[in-house]
Amino acid sequence: MKKDIENRNDLYQLVKLFYVKLLNDAEMHHFFIEFEDPKKLEPHLQVLVDFWENILFYTGGYRKNAMQPHLELQPKKPFQSKHFKRWLSSFNSAVDELYEGENSFTIKSRAQSIATVMEIKISELNS
Repeated sequence: MKKDIENRNDLYQLVKLFYVKLLNDAEMHHFFIEFEDPKKLEPHLQVLVDFWENILFYTGGYRKNAMQPHLELQPKKPFQSKHFKRWLSSFNSAVDELYEGENSFTIKSRAQSIATVMEIKISELNS
């Protein structure tokens, strides 16, 4: 039996695996190409850990607008419905490879909600 997501280090392992998946996915790679540079990836992973730590454990450590960078990227690298599905599939796969339990279920559920809201906001931007 796998352990559940319990702390910041667990979230770091999760987002690190998630980004390995995204960078190795031919359909998603172009969104994340700048993070092939370890000097850019590591600080970004820490921001993502802050984000998910706040989402899962309500730490209050993330104070940025998570939607804004994605809205700014949209004109340059348009997101389509298939990308949100692929993002979510990669995220869920990373969770399932590493963890199981209540927090694992919760983070996947919240990721689904985030992807849905983001897809709606992006589609409104396009109309």
